[in-house]
Amino acid sequence: MVFSDLFFLFVFLPAFMLCYRLAGVFDTRDTAASDPSGLRSTHPRRNIVLVVFSLLFYAWGEPVYVFLMVGSVAVNYLAGLWITRCPAGGVGRRFALISGLTVNVIMIGVFKYAGFIAEQLCAVGITVPVPTVALPIGISFYTFQSISYLVDVYRTTSMAQRRYTDLLLYISMFPQLIAGPIVRYSTVAREINNRNVSHDDVAEGVFRFMLGLGKKVILANQFSDIATGFLSSQGLPDITVGGAWIGILAFTFQIYFDFSGYSDMAIGIGRCLGFHFDENFDHPYISRSVTEFWRRWHMSLGSFFRDYVYIPLGGNRSHQTLNILAVWFLTGLWHGASWNFVMWGLFFAVVLMVEKRFILPRAADIPRGALHFYAMVMVVAGWGIFYFDDLDLMSRFFQAFLGFAPGGLWDFACENALRSHFWLWVAAMLFSMPVRRLAESVPHRLFSRGGLVAMNITMTSRLALSVVLLLLSVALLIGATNNAFLYTRF
Repeated sequence: MVFSDLFFLFVFLPAFMLCYRLAGVFDTRDTAASDPSGLRSTHPRRNIVLVVFSLLFYAWGEPVYVFLMVGSVAVNYLAGLWITRCPAGGVGRRFALISGLTVNVIMIGVFKYAGFIAEQLCAVGITVPVPTVALPIGISFYTFQSISYLVDVYRTTSMAQRRYTDLLLYISMFPQLIAGPIVRYSTVAREINNRNVSHDDVAEGVFRFMLGLGKKVILANQFSDIATGFLSSQGLPDITVGGAWIGILAFTFQIYFDFSGYSDMAIGIGRCLGFHFDENFDHPYISRSVTEFWRRWHMSLGSFFRDYVYIPLGGNRSHQTLNILAVWFLTGLWHGASWNFVMWGLFFAVVLMVEKRFILPRAADIPRGALHFYAMVMVVAGWGIFYFDDLDLMSRFFQAFLGFAPGGLWDFACENALRSHFWLWVAAMLFSMPVRRLAESVPHRLFSRGGLVAMNITMTSRLALSVVLLLLSVALLIGATNNAFLYTRF
């Protein structure tokens, strides 16, 4: 099940909100401060409802793997308690951490990489059986959350969770379960048992959800059709140079609005429930360097690798080149068990090292437009590597991308893709920029002395836009055949 599904929008979500609201009527009104141990929850029944619906949400596509996730949470729960009970700095504490991390790595290794490793061994002449194990949805996201939980407990930046059900709630919470953002335990630890939801939270959450739904359905799904038309195995043999660029630019917009739209919806639902997830995107396509791009794109993943891999390896202090290569090799591999993802990660490792050495020190002397153009060309080229898991198709694409296309420079398909979708391209470029911040600042500038007037204008505009986005999204979803989230396979 995905958020942009009619069943989710009109059956699952309303049923959840109704049960969640009814559970709140019976919940205790005691505050967390009345319980020095921090074990008493002010939302025990609401938390139960959230866990039950989260497990139902996950089981909708693959019921068997619910037990895998429940077992994973049990292992991390016990490992967290084990770490806490060992003396600080002792061998037992490190052994407890390593044991918990090993189980997590083995789990993701078996389900995500075992088949890939077996195929590579067979390719070099070592005959081994190739397992055909289905990839559990969202395993990369909830495994990384488990790893961050154990490391934070080990570092004493977070307290170990004493109740298994509360840790299960953190890992399985359906708003961020399938495709992130990767939520640190420290971000939501206090809110698991003690959270308040104001009218402003609900209003902001609903509006954020509608923005994400619009990004996904109105923009990402349409660009998916354009990208597939040019970049599929049927379209590549006769592709033109223009077709290669239009196709990969369509995918560039598709993956951004798909993933950032999902993050918006996850953050919005979380806000309605009283959880404040960190931002995951900050308009990455306005960047003037690849370094800046990766500070703005999938920020929860970037901060994870920075805090749990790059800095522990030495960061900028020692072996920086090796550290960057290690981080980006793992970043590529995290996205999937395929050589194109490894190539994609190493491509950006090289670009970032070259950029740090030759471009960033001279950035003040380079026109901003040139920097932006350079950064976007590198990013778009990277998406070309990311898109093709078939290396032969990737080779054909880059031949056309670099000007050596079998179909020449341009054809009618290119003209039609631009002309018939003109407003789609305009909207994509517009909403890749921080237009929301600009639009919401206008009423306050016009009515600087009338704060209430500006607030009413903003609220009315949000409500109207939310209704329009919902109606347009539902209209497009009825009969839609293309509605999958890209990142559910990671």
